[in-house]
Formats: sequence, structure tokens, C-alpha cells
Amino acid sequence: MKTPSHLALVPFVSVANMMRLVHHVGLETFLTELAAEIEADFKRWPIFDKAPRVPSHSDVGVIELMPTSDGELYGFKYVNGHPKNMKEGLQTVTGFGLLADVNTGYPVLFSEMTVLTALRTAATSAMATKHLARPGSKTLAMIGNGAQSEFQTLALKAVCGINTVRLYDIDPVATDKCAANLAGRGITIVKCKSPEEAIEGADVITTATADKEMQTILTDNMVGNGVHINAIGGDCPGKTELHKDIVARASMFVEFPEQTRIEGELQQMPLDHPYTELWEVISGAAQGRKSETEITLFDGVGFAIEDFAALRYVHQKIKGTLFFEDLDMVADPDDPRDLFGMVIRSK
Repeated sequence: MKTPSHLALVPFVSVANMMRLVHHVGLETFLTELAAEIEADFKRWPIFDKAPRVPSHSDVGVIELMPTSDGELYGFKYVNGHPKNMKEGLQTVTGFGLLADVNTGYPVLFSEMTVLTALRTAATSAMATKHLARPGSKTLAMIGNGAQSEFQTLALKAVCGINTVRLYDIDPVATDKCAANLAGRGITIVKCKSPEEAIEGADVITTATADKEMQTILTDNMVGNGVHINAIGGDCPGKTELHKDIVARASMFVEFPEQTRIEGELQQMPLDHPYTELWEVISGAAQGRKSETEITLFDGVGFAIEDFAALRYVHQKIKGTLFFEDLDMVADPDDPRDLFGMVIRSK
């Protein structure tokens, strides 16, 4: 017989505690460290279990599970994407995630991932930009000024040294919101009235729009030589942001091709369209940008290894803090063969 085990108690990071943790670490430090954790896991990409996320599509959105494992820890994220939610006063994207010990199967962390997904998405874009943009890039065009825009901007500032952001959204209220949130954070803010104005003089363009349909946020004649593009809004079948002519002349970098093929800008292109997997660039197995005039495109749809890295990072950062609570999630009887007896004796 064993005494009640600590394994029954699972650290849980609520939304409130996630926000406290971010403030405790510092937002830009959090983004920088998180980008480094994601990069570390991209360098060991081959050891992970990899599969496209498991989606359940409806007319109004999608609910997905995103699992992976490195052989020691198993992780998954539950996430939704419902563009219509914004008009109803709800978040477009929400999520939660779990890490488990592969050796026992017991969970070791349960966490909110609405805030954490925003942070890891921005950190991933910054990581890709660091490896693919021209050295010395300073100006970002942020197209789509919704929930992701401030995170994207500050991650690119912290990781890549961006010092100017040019903002555009079809809704000027969103641009005003983003500009107000970024004020006083050491970055020059320019509010623009069109996508064309926003990308004027930009070194990096990030598109983060929410509409669940094929869009042409950027057309070919708008994009000059040498820019780096983070196209992160296309994250489900039938949803894109770039005209296919831009995709055709850019050097494309993807996370997991089997997923990008059905969700990203890549879905517009023929099956033989060339691309490079981003992990290969980060690990040194492939070349990233080849010239100053090349257009590089990170076709970012979000992949489970990024969420795994984010959960792993949070699991490390909460140790020795008060930014979590223990949940009694796992039935853990003194005699593992006597679950029934535990239930009866609890009366």
C-alpha cells in the first residue's frame, strides 16, 4: 500500500496566473525566451511525433486537437477558430493544453492556452523572421490589427530589433486599439489607411487576418523585392491571405508540409511547388535567405511542436512560484487495483 501520491495533483495555470507569470517575467523577455525554446525544439524536430492537427469543421469555425511527443513528454492543445465570434463579443481563438509524462502517462501540467497561443504564435513569427529577413530589418507592416497584432509587433521588436510598425486594418477601430496598446513601448507607430500605405518602406510584412475565406490581402504588385512576409492568418482549409502570384515568386518556408498543404498559402499552389521546411534552416541543414532581393515567405499555420515548446517553457517557469494551483485531476487510490473501493470509502 502506498500513501496518497503527489502524482494525483497536477499544476494548473489559469488565465489569471498566466498573465501574472507574463508580468513577473516581463512581456518582451517572455517572448524572447519563448522564441528560444521553440527554436530549440525545431532543432530537434526529427525526434518528435508529427501529424496534422485533428479538425472538426463547421460552417462557423473549427475545433482542433494538436498532439505531439518527444518521447519523454506528451503534449496536446485544444484550440478553436471562430471568426464570427468577434461580432458577438467573444474571442476568435481560445485554447487549453496539457503535458504528460510518457513514462507514466500522468499529466504534469494543465494550462490555459488562449493567452499562451498568442504568445507562441508571435514568438514563432519572430524566430522565423530572425532566420529569413534581411539583416538590419527595422520596419514592420502589420496587416490585421486584431488580437494577435500587438504580440507580433513586440515579439519582432524583442527578437529582431524592429523599431517601427506601420498598422493597417479594414476596421480603423482595431488600428486605434493596437496603436494605443503599443504606445510607450519603444516603437514608432504609424497608422495607415490602406495596405499599400502600410507596406511602403517595410522590411517585414505580417498578415494576421481572421476571415475564414480565400483573401487577397496582398496582391503581387504591392510586394517589392527583398521583403520577408509572415503569413499567419491562413490556418484552415479555404483560408488564405496572399495572391498566389506572390506565393509563386517568393521562397516559401513551412512548418509541417502535410498540414501547410491543406491550411496555408501553399494550398493555392500545385503539388510540385517548392518549399523548405523551417526546421531545416534553423538546424543548418538548409539555406534560408539567399540574396538581398529575394522575397522570403513564412507560411505559418501553427504546429503542435510550437505549443509543446510553450507548455514546456511554462512548466519550467512556474517552478518555485505561486503562479499555479494544484488540481486533483487524477484518481490515485492507495491500492491502484481498488478504484471502486476508493469511490465507496469516499462517501
